[in-house]
Amino acid sequence: MTAQTESTTPERRENRVTAQTDSPFPESGGGWVVVVPVKPAAHGKSRLDVPGADRIALARAIALDTIAAAAACELVERVVVVTDDGSIPLNATDTPRLRFVPEGDAGGLDAAIAVGMAASTERMPRAALLGDLPALRPSHLAEALRAAASLPRAVVADAEGTGSTLVTASRGVSWESAFGDGSFARHVALGCVALAIPDASTLRRDVDTVEQLRAAVALGAGPRTTAVLGGAARTR
Repeated sequence: MTAQTESTTPERRENRVTAQTDSPFPESGGGWVVVVPVKPAAHGKSRLDVPGADRIALARAIALDTIAAAAACELVERVVVVTDDGSIPLNATDTPRLRFVPEGDAGGLDAAIAVGMAASTERMPRAALLGDLPALRPSHLAEALRAAASLPRAVVADAEGTGSTLVTASRGVSWESAFGDGSFARHVALGCVALAIPDASTLRRDVDTVEQLRAAVALGAGPRTTAVLGGAARTR
């Protein structure tokens, strides 16, 4: 993540993202579309103050590790990344099956996810995945998607049990989500079935605080996050 990328203007950033939205969706490959909303790194993860690590670079690395893990999942046909951060596509050129959609004026997590869902199709099963799961393993995401495959709607709780890291809708089911503080109960109220995902699953360890980052590092953070942290990864 170079200084040149950091200095990209908003207009140029949006053009960068838009330029990579051209690849079409398959009509039906039997796999999942996973939408990952990503805030511009300059505005994300404000509570991640790790000595020796640049917060903007860290926020971006966490998102890139999450995106790469989702794209590597054997059940995922396409990952739709909703972001206005032009450096995300620039640093994800080695990751297959990605489509980038600018957030624009969506405003808020659910609105950004809705933008990604509008760019996909109800002919495929869909999921919204938080973009702050730096330790995510593709096999853990696959485990949840298999469990969700027979359900109209499903949700995975975060490690604390109050938030949500993954929400799904099966083929032909309209999309609804209610992310934010206390979202797990709201998603259940929307009709999502709570999936019995093990406490130790990397899918449940989202990161907003230094303490949560330590827990993710203990699970095994992805290569980009690890590279940014360097010696700071041992923040105990």
